[in-house]
Formats: sequence, C-alpha cells, structure tokens
Amino acid sequence: MLNYILRRLFFMIPLLIGITIICFGVIHLAPGSPTDLQTQMNPRASAEAKERLRALYDLDKPIYQQYFSWVRKLAVLDLGKSFSPDNRPVADKILERLPITLFINVLSLGLIIVIAIPIGVLAAVRQNSLFDKVTAVLVFIGFAMPTFWLALLLMILFGVHLGWLPISGIRSLNYEYLPPLSAFIDLLKHLILPVLLSAFGGLAGLSRYMRANMLEVIRQDYITTARAKGLSERVVIYKHALRNALLPVITILGLSIPGLIGGSVIFETIFAIPGMGQLFYMAVMSRDYPVVMGILVIGAILTLVGNLIADVSYAVADPRIRIQ
Repeated sequence: MLNYILRRLFFMIPLLIGITIICFGVIHLAPGSPTDLQTQMNPRASAEAKERLRALYDLDKPIYQQYFSWVRKLAVLDLGKSFSPDNRPVADKILERLPITLFINVLSLGLIIVIAIPIGVLAAVRQNSLFDKVTAVLVFIGFAMPTFWLALLLMILFGVHLGWLPISGIRSLNYEYLPPLSAFIDLLKHLILPVLLSAFGGLAGLSRYMRANMLEVIRQDYITTARAKGLSERVVIYKHALRNALLPVITILGLSIPGLIGGSVIFETIFAIPGMGQLFYMAVMSRDYPVVMGILVIGAILTLVGNLIADVSYAVADPRIRIQ
C-alpha cells in the first residue's frame, strides 16, 4: 500500500505541471489585463505609465518566460505577490481566507454524508414506496434549482421577512464583545444558510447515487444467500450490502472535495463571506494573475489528493482491491 501511494504521489508531479500550463495560458487569454484595469479609470495615466506597470509585473515578457518565472517561485513554495495595490504575498492572502472556507466545506461535506447516505439506503430498501417517491421528487427539485436563486429566496425569507438569520458575513459587528455562548450562537447563525446551500446540491446527487448502488448490490446472489442463512434484514443491509455499495460513493466524495472549494465562489460572494471563493472572484475580476494561479494550484492539488484518497479508501473498504 505504501509503495502504491508513493508511486501515485510521484506521478502527480507531471500531471500538476500540465494543469498549471493550461491554467496559466487560459487566464492570459482572457480579455483585459491588470494594467488596463488599474489605469483605464485614470485620465492622467499615460502610455508610458502603462508600460512601466507592465514591466513591473513582468507582463512585457513572452508568456513562456512568465510561466517559467512563476514555476521557479512555485518550486520554493513562493506563490508571488498580488497585483492589487496592497502588493501582499499571495500565500498570506490565501492563508488568511482558507480556514473559513475549509471550515464551511467540511461542515457541508459532513452534512452531505450524514443525510444523503441514509436517505439513499432507505430509498433503495423501500423501493417504490411513498418515501422513495417523495425523496425522488425532492432530489429532482434539488438538481433543477439554481443555488444562487435559492440563496436569495432564503435570504429574503429568513433574513428580511422573519429576521431569524443574518444574511452577510460570518459574525456580527459586536462579536468581540459578546460572551462565549452568545458568540458561538452568533457564529452558528451566520453559518446555517451558507452550509445548507453548500450541501444542497451534493446532498441531492449523492443520495441518488447511493440509492442506485444499493439497488444493484441487494440484488446480488450473496445477499440472497445471507438472507437464506437466516440473518436479520438489518445485518444484511448494513453489514453486507452497505459496505460494497459505498465503493462508488467513495469516488464521488473524493472528487467532491475540490468541487466544494469551487462552489464556495457562489455562496461566499452572495453572503459576503471573506473566504477563498470571494478572493478568487475578486482576483478574476481584477485580473490578479498570481492570486488566480495560486488558488487554481490549490484546487488542482486538492483534486489529485482527492483521487488518491478515493483510491486508498477503496482498498480499505474492499480487501480484494488491497490484495491486488
């Protein structure tokens, strides 16, 4: 197992390099440049000033030289400095926003697992029952409903009309002066809507995948044999069938890790949460190439690590894979 993990980590290096080449080329193909966005609203900005800005950001060099310069910095874990007026290191800007994004995504992923897997199992065991039909309708509604539209509806309902939940930020203005229990409740109120919306789409999809896998597994011959031996239905479903039905779901969960980070762009922008999603959106709008590339590299690493976690989890869940 250890040799397998080491080989996978080694092959991640050329794959990561290929991803960075594609991302670096794509973001430079986008219309507009950092110098244009910084000078177009300033009537006193001359062509010479624009050229000095391009030279300052190394944008006057060919794109392949810009890429190799960026890779040399990345090799020593230097993501460069932001093109924004503060000129802060990209790593600092990402690290100060990464914890809240990871915290929200971990909560939403845990919510997806806790709710979606039992729903899928029960829907498969009670196939064509009222529960199965109701959950199917709710899941299809979840697939069809745009997240940003649902977010606005919930903000109007719970934040404006009812006044139960805050609709922006992660804490109130007087958070520092609240007692510990009140501060915790305040943080919890701010996180309810973002976490629910972050988990909504994944919850719908994973429950249907779980149902389909369970239906396929419980029709296998070994399940019939287990029932013929007189085992209880609970043991048959949750000990024998569920473990094999989880294998495809493990892959989906592994790939959903970077997807949650990408999806945070939507709800962090809507709810004004100072996380990586909001930072990525502002960086794209301002053509802040170093910040965009830094976040894309983190997303690529999470994707590759997610694949590795899924494969290792396969081996843990199925001994036959571990033997092979």
